[in-house]
Amino acid sequence: MQKTHGTKNIWQVIFASSAGTLIEWYDFYIFGSLSLIISEKFFPASNPTLAYIATLATFAVGFIVRPFGAIVFGRLGDVVGRKYTFLLTLLLMGGSTFAIGLIPGYETIGVAAPIIVLLLRLVQGLALGGEYGGAATYVAEHSPSDQRGYFTSFIQTTATLGLFLSLGVIPATRTLLSADQFAAWGWRIPFLLSVLLVIMSYYIRTQLEESPLFAQMKAEGKTSKNPLKESFGNKENLRLVLLALFGATMGQGVVWYTGQFYALSFLQATMHVEFVQSNVIIAMALLAATPFFIYFGRLSDRIGRKKIMMMGMLLAALGYYPIYRVMDYTVDVKQKEELMDKFRIESHTNQNDKGQLVEKTTRIHLYSDSTEVRETITAKDGVTVADNTGKAVKDVQVKVNMRNVFLLVLMVFIQVLFVTMAYAPIAAFLVELFPTRIRYTSMSLPYHLGNGVFGGLMPTIAAIMVAKTGNHFAGLIYPIAISVICLIVGTFFLKERKVEDLIHD
Repeated sequence: MQKTHGTKNIWQVIFASSAGTLIEWYDFYIFGSLSLIISEKFFPASNPTLAYIATLATFAVGFIVRPFGAIVFGRLGDVVGRKYTFLLTLLLMGGSTFAIGLIPGYETIGVAAPIIVLLLRLVQGLALGGEYGGAATYVAEHSPSDQRGYFTSFIQTTATLGLFLSLGVIPATRTLLSADQFAAWGWRIPFLLSVLLVIMSYYIRTQLEESPLFAQMKAEGKTSKNPLKESFGNKENLRLVLLALFGATMGQGVVWYTGQFYALSFLQATMHVEFVQSNVIIAMALLAATPFFIYFGRLSDRIGRKKIMMMGMLLAALGYYPIYRVMDYTVDVKQKEELMDKFRIESHTNQNDKGQLVEKTTRIHLYSDSTEVRETITAKDGVTVADNTGKAVKDVQVKVNMRNVFLLVLMVFIQVLFVTMAYAPIAAFLVELFPTRIRYTSMSLPYHLGNGVFGGLMPTIAAIMVAKTGNHFAGLIYPIAISVICLIVGTFFLKERKVEDLIHD
């Protein structure tokens, strides 16, 4: 049995690793959560749909480069050490996020705005590519083998908690400011606040010592001289990398991003649920489901990792379509009775920073179940803002009643439950699949290909499919198909390996 340095020490390791990882995910998620506003600020306003897709594509770029970050920082982690590698990734990630909050908008610096955002997203993606492998490896190498799923599952919660933190900061900022203030400059606050979190996390991580397994290997001169060659040049290890990707992390990544990011995108961009209300729905579902990461991580120590991951993907493939049908039904006004005597029109006029007179006209519809729909058309200096087809740009906001709020929370909760099943055991599973000397490199690449490419592209691919077909359920084809493919490969070709003592890897 692998020795550890005591329960107190392992909890210190988990806290330090989780705190940094949580903050890195917070940094990454605020971009996704504010994607609608970012599309307005950093892209031309003439085509809102194209601007939104371009924003999602910029968001996805950060995910696409994650495998390159996994290779660069994975090699560094296997040669130099786990601790110093994820100190570096933290600083790169945090600095890029803070900088996004300082970039002038498209109206001020033109095409330079989206280019700078893109470059910063590249840095963020590279840094995050080295973060997860380091944190998961570091915790696993401090953990006894019969509790590895349990202890590493705390790392798995940080992604959800990071998103949850972003969903707390953003609505709080939005509530404290007027709608105009938040749209003008308040959206920058969550980006700028991240620097405080990064400083705190950096300090915590500097107090850590190197992984005892890596320190022992380094002292004995047994570290890998060329982790890339050993990981991907060795035929057997490369086979394990590919099976890990197509039989586990590909499906896990898509399930993860569908249950959290796409759920939020669908609420806001498709269902037009009001900004604060949609964020509260996601936050409540995440809060309720997060403990299941720990539950399924501990369960994986008893019954194995693979069974739980495959079941999560199976349930996701079967459940997505009916879940999103139920979600969409809550805002289908064709099924609701409008209270015509409650219909009203509101107008609001102010002057923007360019000296233009901006008039917003809002038509407010109230329905018998207390659903409220607000349709706003904006005019600048008397000219209605229109898209490239000449059609007036209409901002639609829906507030659902409390019964439907709880129904939507339940629908998102079920999706996040699928996430916990697919994601909770993945760190322990990958750690046990590869030897210590090349673990950081070997596990990081399939993890970030699965999450960064297959998972990170999910919102963008879904948005394109919806735009092309006109069917707002078409985006579900992608996560269902990927889940099914991964389920087949994982079930029939992926063998679960239980390593009893990491020292002898």
